[in-house]
Amino acid sequence: QVQLVESGGGLAQTGESLTLSCTASGSIFRINTMLWYRQAPGKERELVAHITRDGENSIYIDSAKSRFTISRDNIKNTTYLQMHSLSPQDTGVYYCNANIKNQALVTLDVWGRGTQVTVSS
Repeated sequence: QVQLVESGGGLAQTGESLTLSCTASGSIFRINTMLWYRQAPGKERELVAHITRDGENSIYIDSAKSRFTISRDNIKNTTYLQMHSLSPQDTGVYYCNANIKNQALVTLDVWGRGTQVTVSS
């Protein structure tokens, strides 16, 4: 079994920063793309950023460009989302998602349970 666990969410003031972490554990052979989604209250879940396995390529939602940075540590099976200049529009539950091949060489689409980020004005 493979699981993702997010951490680092919490309450921030406008303009402050938070860093989210997501660690994969279990019967892992290889972790491919890692992604961060968020779901604001009353809205659909949206992709915020994703990063390739080698960490060389990343893509961001327009509102996150220049403010958020996604990175990963393949030794620790962890991805990070550094968020700067936070605004109330960044409020939501942030979910980690990853494409993971397990030890049985089955490719899984794995989701974490999410971590709440609340930004006050």
